[in-house]
Amino acid sequence: MPAYTKTPASPRLDRWLHKAWRLSAAPLLLFFLLPVVMLYVRSSPAQLLESLQKEQVYLAVATSLKTSSISLALIILLGTPVALLMGRVQFRFKGFLDALIDLPILLPPSVAGLALLITFGRRGPIGGWLEETLGLQIAFTQIAVILAQIFIAAPIFIRSAAIGFAGIDSETIQAAQIDGANRWQILWHLFFPLTRFALISGSVMCWARALGEFGATMLFAGNLVGVTQTMPTAIYLGFEMDLNTALALSVILVTICFASILIVKLLIIPRQE
Repeated sequence: MPAYTKTPASPRLDRWLHKAWRLSAAPLLLFFLLPVVMLYVRSSPAQLLESLQKEQVYLAVATSLKTSSISLALIILLGTPVALLMGRVQFRFKGFLDALIDLPILLPPSVAGLALLITFGRRGPIGGWLEETLGLQIAFTQIAVILAQIFIAAPIFIRSAAIGFAGIDSETIQAAQIDGANRWQILWHLFFPLTRFALISGSVMCWARALGEFGATMLFAGNLVGVTQTMPTAIYLGFEMDLNTALALSVILVTICFASILIVKLLIIPRQE
């Protein structure tokens, strides 16, 4: 994940950039900042503590943390080989596969949820077969929540890990091979240590994205309290029934997501450079 660095510029260009900052950048950043600040302003600490004591809020937080953690583990397990392939190997139709990996990021969440539902639902080819043969129902269960989170968040981890793997110098790999290292030794003692910051940053951002997934989860898993209701879907329900609950969960999500971004931007990326 690239960092923004300062490049040398002429004094005239510097003055122009300062003017551009005042005219466009500052208002846009204020537009990003003010709605987030207003969430904290409207939700007092007393209201936040009161909302956290509600069973619905507790269950939503617990479900979100549980499903997003499982999703992250599966994404790392299944996504790392894909990232290694995309970062180190040139093959036919790589561009098509690259576009396919990025597709879930661009798809509207409602489209992603509908696609998952007609595939893994009771009438879907895979969901119907699993229910008939194994008695396993996927739609409107926590499995559906996990699948929705994986579908939406996996590209973030794969992209970050692939960039890390692509940055490994081929001469370093050749030197390890000359010293007698086999493929598994190169993978465990060379690839993973050299790309650890890319893997960690991708994992943090991926987990935060899974934690905030709403649209696909809503269509594919529903909003069953204590079963499939996550923090984002509880916010949707709370907006209609209890605004304080929605505000409390929103503050929790914003805090977690912003903290995740700060960890990546301030602690991980500088070390990666």
